[in-house]
Amino acid sequence: MTQRWFARELALAAMTSALLLGIGCARPASTVPAPKATALASALVESSGSKQIAAAGMVLPQPVVVQANDDQGNGVQGALVEMSGPAGVTFDPVNGLTDSSGQFTTSVSLGGMAGRYQIVARTRNKAQKPIEIELQEIALGYQETLGSQLNDKYCERCHNPESTAVRVSNYDNLEVKPHPFTDGNTLNQMSDADLTAIISHGGPALNKSPLMPPYGYTLSKTEIQALIAYIRAVSDPLYKSPGLVYAKNVEARL
Repeated sequence: MTQRWFARELALAAMTSALLLGIGCARPASTVPAPKATALASALVESSGSKQIAAAGMVLPQPVVVQANDDQGNGVQGALVEMSGPAGVTFDPVNGLTDSSGQFTTSVSLGGMAGRYQIVARTRNKAQKPIEIELQEIALGYQETLGSQLNDKYCERCHNPESTAVRVSNYDNLEVKPHPFTDGNTLNQMSDADLTAIISHGGPALNKSPLMPPYGYTLSKTEIQALIAYIRAVSDPLYKSPGLVYAKNVEARL
């Protein structure tokens, strides 16, 4: 019963992700009056903040920062930037003028459903035509959040090449480099059964590196399923579960 329940949850999460990605016209996040622009930009680029991961309904760990540039690539102060996204996503602030470096910063809260959210930052050029960039963020459900916690405890030190203030990566010390869990080009080709085998019995279970230890006596079946759900959730490109039908991006027509 538990395995069937988790399989159903994974299928629902995958379909939700596809639907969220399939939204062709993002909804305005609110009706907060926008300040008047004092300058116009030629381009809008992301500075930081896309592809972050947070629990559904929670604020992203880091703000989203975009930059308005002129023709030479220099930041433009005073350009109006407006944010929008699917229902349930909120921004603080939802709009504003770029600062002296040409940047606009906003805090993003994700919707209450697990999946991938496409948010849009928008400004206007000198011809008053909109300039947009799209960013994706990842919301984790209960099962994926448990998997994220297990990843932090058991996996991240080797599978993430980046060190942090609280964790020193062991990636560079390994002769055979493990795949980051975001490496969808590789991990999407592996079935859930394959991932279960390699997590439970270690690398040799699939003729992989013996440096990958077995966790079958450390993690329960439920925890292994949660870890796999997390791997599927953060996959880049998006993991598509076999047997499901996915929505295509379509432009909204009025």
